[in-house]
Amino acid sequence: MSAVPVRTAAAAPLRVGMVAGEHSGDQLGAALIAALRERAPGLECFGVAGPKMIAAGCQAWAGADELAVMGLAEVLRHLPRLLRLRAELAARFTTARPDVFVGIDSPEFNLTLARRLKRAGIRCVQYVSPQVWAWRQGRVRTIGRETDLVLCLLPFESDFYVQHAVRAEFVGHPLADQIPLEIDAAGARAALGIAHDARVIALLPGSRLAEVTRLAAAFAAAAGWIHGRRPDCVFLAPMASAAVRECFEKQVAQAAEKAEIRLIDGQAQRVLAAADAALVASGTATLETLLSGKPMVVAYKVSWLTAFLLRTLGLVKVPYFSQPNLLAGRPLVPEFVQDAVTGQALGSALLAELDDPAHLRELRDEFSRIHRELRRGGAARAADAVLECAGRR
Repeated sequence: MSAVPVRTAAAAPLRVGMVAGEHSGDQLGAALIAALRERAPGLECFGVAGPKMIAAGCQAWAGADELAVMGLAEVLRHLPRLLRLRAELAARFTTARPDVFVGIDSPEFNLTLARRLKRAGIRCVQYVSPQVWAWRQGRVRTIGRETDLVLCLLPFESDFYVQHAVRAEFVGHPLADQIPLEIDAAGARAALGIAHDARVIALLPGSRLAEVTRLAAAFAAAAGWIHGRRPDCVFLAPMASAAVRECFEKQVAQAAEKAEIRLIDGQAQRVLAAADAALVASGTATLETLLSGKPMVVAYKVSWLTAFLLRTLGLVKVPYFSQPNLLAGRPLVPEFVQDAVTGQALGSALLAELDDPAHLRELRDEFSRIHRELRRGGAARAADAVLECAGRR
């Protein structure tokens, strides 16, 4: 019989500093906190958090929405505020001395913060790799110096880091664990009060106010264009926040071709489960749509200055921007960027997908394969890696 270890003194609680950017970071952070708490019941976590992380027990020094800024040129307007916030956080984390700091997404903000904390002797993890494999690849060496570990959500990311001698681990995507392999569309429709035989189109214009401002008019126009040709379609739009809802409502009211669009607070995954297809802003929502097994059309729009810089400086190194196409390595779903994002372009592309049974079968098979590849117990794996980095394994 093996000896039973006797603990002579209670271990100090695990203390984790966190900074999560916007809605998707909040989701990842909440799942990570829950997984960490299973392994370290006395967990203490604090930093920048969204509502889900706060509900999971994270003490919020600032809200995750404060980092919800996209694009190169767009950051300039917010730069003084972001610099002040980062300096304040560096000082507070250095004083608090967490066992480990976890920057969740928002790499431009978190990696610079991690550099300061690492110099102060605090272990640092970046959870969600920046798209260094796609643009500004030279950053990989800097990331290796600024972090002790990068946790990757996508399988090809860790391979890229290994090639550059940076410690990284593919943990899978927690959304792939949360969203079931078999979607209960009938249950979702019943919960939303939608007929089982309705043709349902989901509209997901984004979670950041800036991206919704750029995409809302085109999404509303696309709904109107589709309605003019398929008047039986039902349109559902899950709204990430009250501000997003207000912005989207204004654009819907101003659309030349109008469709009745039902706005729903949150519940994006339920809406996607109920939908036949979706118009989606580029980002995490495209992965949620993929994991829900639904055909989609993806739109991406930034300021003219950001688009000019990306194009002129040749910073982008990949042929696609949506996660389904990146994961498949081929143009699986239609993508529209900048001036190509129009109501007619989005609407006609979506109807073309719905009217192509062979393509729909291809999407279902490929989406299912990707779902299984990403379904690895992501939050648990991430928690184990964070504990090891903190010296608690």
